Amino acid sequence: MIISLIAAVDEKGGIGKNHRLPWHLPSDLKRFKQLTMGHHILMGRKTYESIGKTLPGRIMLVVSHRQFDSPVDVIYQNSIPAAIAYAEANGENELFIIGGSEIFAQTIEITDKIYLTLVLTVSKADVFFPRINAADWQTITTLTATRHEGDEFVTEFKILQRKH
Repeated sequence: MIISLIAAVDEKGGIGKNHRLPWHLPSDLKRFKQLTMGHHILMGRKTYESIGKTLPGRIMLVVSHRQFDSPVDVIYQNSIPAAIAYAEANGENELFIIGGSEIFAQTIEITDKIYLTLVLTVSKADVFFPRINAADWQTITTLTATRHEGDEFVTEFKILQRKH
């Protein structure tokens, strides 16, 4: 099973502010939906709460050290390894890790692929994407920086693959 991470980051690595995304980017949300549809998505409890709803067409795995009330279509796991094992046991071929910062930091070393949206701005973020060692990663796709209709900022989409 491929373990992929998907994130939008600003020029300083910022990914969130006050449990929200610090920008309005409909094109990125559309891309997120296209990439993750039909897959298991793994997130921490705070990210789940910030989304505020279930995401149709995906199996939501929420990692938390404490049990919480969740809808029937959200699967609680008490650890990242348990969530990964659940996805694999249920036939997943590409698990998407969607955040937040603590989950990203704990999974970056086991990630095979990163779907990255670079947001060409510096936000007032209070949570950040973990630093990655560029020598460990190869850019396999880059889409030219563009300001898509309805987007607050210019974005650049990249796909990075871990070098073996």
